[in-house]
Amino acid sequence: MILNVKNLSHGFGDRAIFEDVSFRLLKGEHIGLIGANGEGKSTFMNIITGKLMPDEGTVEWAKNVRVGYLDQHAVLEKGMTIRDVLKSAFAFLFDIEASMNQMFDQMGEASPEEMERLLEETGTCQEMLEHHDFYMIDAKVDEVARALGLSDIGLERDVTELSGGQRTKVLMAKLLLEKPDILLLDEPTNYLDEQHIEWLKRYLNEYENAFILISHDIPFLNSVVNLIYHMENQKLDRYPGDYDKFQEVYAMKKAQLEAAYNRQQQEISELKDFVARNKARVATRNMAMARQKKLDKMDMIELAKEKPKPEFHFRTARACAKVIFETSDLVIGYGEPLSKPLNIRMERGQRIALTGANGIGKTTLLKSLLGLIPPYSGTVQRGDYQYIGYFEQEAAPDNTMTCIEEIWQEFPSLTQYEVRSALAKCGLTTKHIESQVRVLSGGEQAKVRLCKIINTETNILLLDEPTNHLDVDAKEELKRALQEYKGSILLICHESEFYQDVVDEVWNCQEWSTKIP
Repeated sequence: MILNVKNLSHGFGDRAIFEDVSFRLLKGEHIGLIGANGEGKSTFMNIITGKLMPDEGTVEWAKNVRVGYLDQHAVLEKGMTIRDVLKSAFAFLFDIEASMNQMFDQMGEASPEEMERLLEETGTCQEMLEHHDFYMIDAKVDEVARALGLSDIGLERDVTELSGGQRTKVLMAKLLLEKPDILLLDEPTNYLDEQHIEWLKRYLNEYENAFILISHDIPFLNSVVNLIYHMENQKLDRYPGDYDKFQEVYAMKKAQLEAAYNRQQQEISELKDFVARNKARVATRNMAMARQKKLDKMDMIELAKEKPKPEFHFRTARACAKVIFETSDLVIGYGEPLSKPLNIRMERGQRIALTGANGIGKTTLLKSLLGLIPPYSGTVQRGDYQYIGYFEQEAAPDNTMTCIEEIWQEFPSLTQYEVRSALAKCGLTTKHIESQVRVLSGGEQAKVRLCKIINTETNILLLDEPTNHLDVDAKEELKRALQEYKGSILLICHESEFYQDVVDEVWNCQEWSTKIP
């Protein structure tokens, strides 16, 4: 056994997240950890990696287990190149080499007994280095860097200059090079584009060690896991097989529980009825008492409270002018050009997906078209009567407002009841609604940002990776709402099974980028 979690309970304030949860991980298990936004998947990862102390319960790792955790918030030092970060995966081997070289230096003036000990120890070090392919490190670094599209960014680039997606790729490459005994991956496909997701799929399928993967990307989950752990209502349930198998068994369990609940409710009402009618009559009082006892002893079946499913309905403004934007030799970029000169246009009613690898400038293009950042060169003409709903990929990290304040600031004329019900419609519970935005999970934060756009009248939606972090229900509902939306859509997305049902055309941004992905 690699990991044993016993009787774990944890909560934030008065909000319980786990209640007496137990979990074990065995060698070679490929686990998908699933559940709706805010059920505590990332909190669970933080507890098992020791970042958070649980309120109750124990977390035991097997001895000498090396754990690799893809943490979106890891800090990368200024001055380190991508190559430095990737090579740091082998830090423990470089340490072994250094101590081996030290022992070689000592051999010059060692006594015979000392010499024997040194030879034995250097032999062990040498074996260790060979076992871990120490002399092939550069080739390994190059191979993984190529597979995740880092070679084209340039391995000598300073890591602090990278976009969020590129940083995640660097951290993932480092993790895969470390070849830990267990990999912990929290939504690894969020910042990867399709070709790199394919590579990661192959890598995880061939991975002989264990991993735990949090993901809302169903096709990806189905292709790499052999066990599902489902987190719901403070519990963690185990389902052998992939996600499709889980859904089948889960639906069956739910139906059985509902049937048993209905049978029990029927029995309870019959017993109560009998007791009420017969307890006053002397002849039947004993029978009534016996049935009352049966009622008192009964193990009540409880149905889990249905989670609020989100409902998205975009409000549309009056139609905009025919041309939404037209560019003339537009070059985008901050300090350097990211694109060739672009002459593109979008007209009212078009629904377009922008695809292509991370870091090539898709977000920069959106911001340039919106006028949020100036073009590197060239111009953008925008039409009249535009009411734009812009969904940004990430929220401001230091926002201390509560969800209620966040929405109220945007819609000051609403009553508190209206603000609460707008957030509840987006699938947020009362506890979330009263929390600060920054303590929410990524998916819950995305729902707050969507809440603003949904309640504003728009005729153009510019959406930057709206499906990142969203759970399965929210993603399905967003797809339905976009299909029903009457305005124009420009959408950045890497999940083809999401956007192909929403848009009419796909623009591959790699064709005009100066950055090879």
